[in-house]
Amino acid sequence: MRTTTKWVSEHHFVSEQEGLSITIDGNRKQGMSPKALLLSGVAGCSGVDVVDILQKMRVPFTKLEVDASAEQTEDHPRVFTEISLVYKLDFAPDDEDKVRKAIELSLEKYCGVAAMLRKNSPVTYTLERI
Repeated sequence: MRTTTKWVSEHHFVSEQEGLSITIDGNRKQGMSPKALLLSGVAGCSGVDVVDILQKMRVPFTKLEVDASAEQTEDHPRVFTEISLVYKLDFAPDDEDKVRKAIELSLEKYCGVAAMLRKNSPVTYTLERI
């Protein structure tokens, strides 16, 4: 995996990977902050896993959202001390155990981003049926 990140101005950068690009802005004016991208990365990584696992389990759903938040240290470098993920899905009540199993498999086995972040911070989750 390789990305190229180019400075544009002030704290504004553009990062590219294989022809795709995202805007990063430490001031959060023209793009997401680098730490917000980490949270988006863990949410997206786990979200992909959950979709794949639920499809293999034949659990029907049409909506999936993952809200990610993190607590940080006060001192620099300000690192995450805890990461919390809230999975919001529209699933049948009878499928709750399968949905929880899919999330846990993602966070504990398949999602590399969660595995990397977990080395520094606990990653917890809650599940909401929408």
